[in-house]
Amino acid sequence: MGKGLRAARTARGWSQERLIFEIERYAQQHMMDTASSASLKTYVSEWENGRRSISDRYGLILRPLLGVTDAELQGEPARSVAQQADGYESLLSRIDAAQSVSESMAPTFLAQTELLRTMDRQMGAAILVDQMAGHLAAMEEALTFAVLPSARRPVAVALAGASTLAAWQALDGGSVERAWRHYEVAKRAALDADAPLYLAHAMGEQAYVLGDAGRPEMAVELIRDAQRTHAERQSPRLQAWLSAAEAELCAAAGMPADSKRALDRAQALLPAGTDPRDPEMPSIFLNGDHLARWRGNVLALIGDGAAMNDLYASLRTTDPTFVRAKAGLHADLTQAHLARGEFDEARTNLQQARLLANRTGSVRHRRRVELLTGRF
Repeated sequence: MGKGLRAARTARGWSQERLIFEIERYAQQHMMDTASSASLKTYVSEWENGRRSISDRYGLILRPLLGVTDAELQGEPARSVAQQADGYESLLSRIDAAQSVSESMAPTFLAQTELLRTMDRQMGAAILVDQMAGHLAAMEEALTFAVLPSARRPVAVALAGASTLAAWQALDGGSVERAWRHYEVAKRAALDADAPLYLAHAMGEQAYVLGDAGRPEMAVELIRDAQRTHAERQSPRLQAWLSAAEAELCAAAGMPADSKRALDRAQALLPAGTDPRDPEMPSIFLNGDHLARWRGNVLALIGDGAAMNDLYASLRTTDPTFVRAKAGLHADLTQAHLARGEFDEARTNLQQARLLANRTGSVRHRRRVELLTGRF
């Protein structure tokens, strides 16, 4: 039981003392009562050693604080529990309800996903774990009992988009297996809905899991396969996004020439205008400013001196609500300044990257900050 809590704590580089401090701070911010510091020290030790179960009271604090689900907190294996229908009457009742949900609730599901996406980019994913889990469960339940394509497709499309968002949140929070499982759900839902844009996007983001796991060559293969998946039905903005993602993954794989070619292709494919949203693919934000930030990130990764201009230009134009993106920008600037031996500027940007990564609870960005810290 305690393995889940210990794993979540160590993934953030926290000691038990730091966890106690964060529990007390979270409780104070949300006007919740906790035991004394001395008692919490005993509780944490007993939780992690399996001598005490985590009560609902402290689960309400630990899940959003650490960005984990209840099953992950308890150290339970991931599983899907489907409620069983008892008899034909109950089954038909669920099928009828699913038909109604598909027709009336799909727009609500999409709106809820959009709200969670906005909250995620401003405040980080950790505090949204419970809300996202409930959101996905409602859609999966509706899809389980939706029969005809007219009932299944709108829910499947909504589930594909929400699962991809949940996967990226899990990856950002350091929950790699949960991210992978969410991407698999997203791909199955996209196939069910005959929605190739959602399928290609889920494959493209899933490639980042492979890259982070130390399989950069496999990540490049997957992102290229995503570009070939129903390429004739992909929108130009999605094609540009996939090309930019390929450029980043190629840079991480030590393929600078391929990386630059993919960047040029992304620039050529990107539709004109400042609107970053694609009416066919709301999961993607990409316009000229976003691509310039991405380009700066890629050039920094391959050690190209041209990165600096793109990165500072992006820092001036990035929407202030994209807090996690700004953390990445400052990390990129740290890397670019280090490559030029400009250590004071690098330290200034690293401090900002660390501050923003902590603010959003991004384990992924924190890990990068620690790697950059080791280069000083």
